Amino acid sequence: MALKNLCFMKSGGTPSRKNPSFYEGEIPWAKISDLEFSPDGYIYDTKEHITQEALASINNRFFDAGTLFLAMYGSVGKTGISKIPMTTNQAILGINIKEKDLLDINYLKYWFKTIKQSLLDRAVGAALPNISLTIVKDLKIPLPPLEQQKKIAAILDAADTYRQKTKALITKYDELTQSLFLDMFGDPVRNPKGWEVNFLKQITTKIGSGATPRGGKQAYKKEGISLIRSMNVYDNRFKYKNLAFIDEDQAAKLKNVIVEKGDVLFNITGASICRSSVVPDDVLPARVNQHVSILRPIKSIITSKFLSRFLISENVKTKLLGVGSGGGAVMEAITKEQLQSIEVIKPPLELQNEFSKRVQSIEVQKAQAQASLAQAEDLFNSLLQRAFKGELVS
Repeated sequence: MALKNLCFMKSGGTPSRKNPSFYEGEIPWAKISDLEFSPDGYIYDTKEHITQEALASINNRFFDAGTLFLAMYGSVGKTGISKIPMTTNQAILGINIKEKDLLDINYLKYWFKTIKQSLLDRAVGAALPNISLTIVKDLKIPLPPLEQQKKIAAILDAADTYRQKTKALITKYDELTQSLFLDMFGDPVRNPKGWEVNFLKQITTKIGSGATPRGGKQAYKKEGISLIRSMNVYDNRFKYKNLAFIDEDQAAKLKNVIVEKGDVLFNITGASICRSSVVPDDVLPARVNQHVSILRPIKSIITSKFLSRFLISENVKTKLLGVGSGGGAVMEAITKEQLQSIEVIKPPLELQNEFSKRVQSIEVQKAQAQASLAQAEDLFNSLLQRAFKGELVS
């Protein structure tokens, strides 16, 4: 049955950024990043809050707790369920069930996960892929009996809980590394230890992003030279899933963005802005597209691991997100000029190397947790696929 017959749907809006007071209220206002960073698929609060007057300016588009949110721009197909009443921007579609005797909201949430790739395939727009409300309304969902839907959702909830616990352990290791960074170097924004400070352009030999080959994703190959996109770059982690490949001719057109061993990757646009990691050796040779910048540190001045950790440290990231806020637009971006002018502390190289050694021992334990997470992901995805083929419950 088509979703338009089962659900109420509407998107939110963006109050004018020309009126700063609109963003000084108490009404939670969700953006794509709030969906991206929700730890367990639920949204408990939002980064920004607006006033009642701001809400009125977007036609009082407000959603009750329990609304299923679907990203229609950028991270197309990403979902989250609100735990509190809130409003959203226009990039997010709010979905509520009107035929509650036919459809369970959690079943719907998991079903969207199974069709995420098909939604991405139907998305338009090169810089910021998006889908329309019409596409979502016309989607047809399989409808087993309601009790069966709830059983499916319960099984998937249990598998997802196992995933989330493993993710939480990995987060703890990241927090431990962040604590070590602060102990050794202090807050890199306030710089209480008085380290020498340089602009990023003074401690790198390259700062630059690439492009998407003509033809977009249809032009990608099954193997060849890696094309690193923002979806591959996470904080101190490289995600291999959906890594794209291009051939020698396509790569030649991107010869100005050849990725080298030890390069730091930094996302400069979209919901994943400011994520950073060191490129893993096993994806080379590689290029980057226009959403990822290569930062190549001068090895005699700064180490790759230190620079990447510096960029994702809490206060630095907060400062950079302010730079790339994009004036309230859906798209957020940091320009090359803004990157070049980032102020970076420069502790002694010996101390940076000591930090890297100590981090390495933490990374060994984190790698074990990541292996467990991979198993949990495989289990969850297997159950997810079986669920919507009618193989999970009867």
